[in-house]
Amino acid sequence: KEAYQFILNKTTFYAESGGQTGDTGMLEFANESIEVLDTKKENGLILHFTEKLPTLVEGTVHASVNAIRRKNTEIHHTATHLLHAALRKVLGTHVAQKGSLVNADHLRFDFSHFARLTEQELFLTEQMVNEKIRENIPVIIREMPREEALKTGAMALFGEKYGEVVRVVIIDPEYSIELCGGTHVGHTGELG
Repeated sequence: KEAYQFILNKTTFYAESGGQTGDTGMLEFANESIEVLDTKKENGLILHFTEKLPTLVEGTVHASVNAIRRKNTEIHHTATHLLHAALRKVLGTHVAQKGSLVNADHLRFDFSHFARLTEQELFLTEQMVNEKIRENIPVIIREMPREEALKTGAMALFGEKYGEVVRVVIIDPEYSIELCGGTHVGHTGELG
């Protein structure tokens, strides 16, 4: 099946990165709408994947993200941060994220630990995550120099490439501070 890639000078679409899937939505050209099936980044460019070309490619393009899918993805991404922090508090700070998948339907969180989790550890982790959701904590996103971010205690995932200025996601400075370029909810209560 043929696929096409559109590059826009500005976009609101999130490109697949760090385990979070790319946005879907619509591109509107004059009087024609084309569905965006996926969004990826290559060589610093954001690519919008479609199955067809518009009749006229010239002029202004209106890009609209599938808001429901984006919101569900944001919920799952914020949940991975809550889960990561809970696992580190329940199991120990040796726990480190080794991979993840975040999309509109679910999340998968891979981590390292020296043993299988017990029923009690699972219960405590779930209880802590649910408590943080009920607290309706603001999810604060800041950009700052990488060294400053690391001094705050922000977790940087091994192997990720970070520039001099990084994006920091804070869910209670005493609970979760991570370097992250993904999309998130405004408050943890939205996960309920």
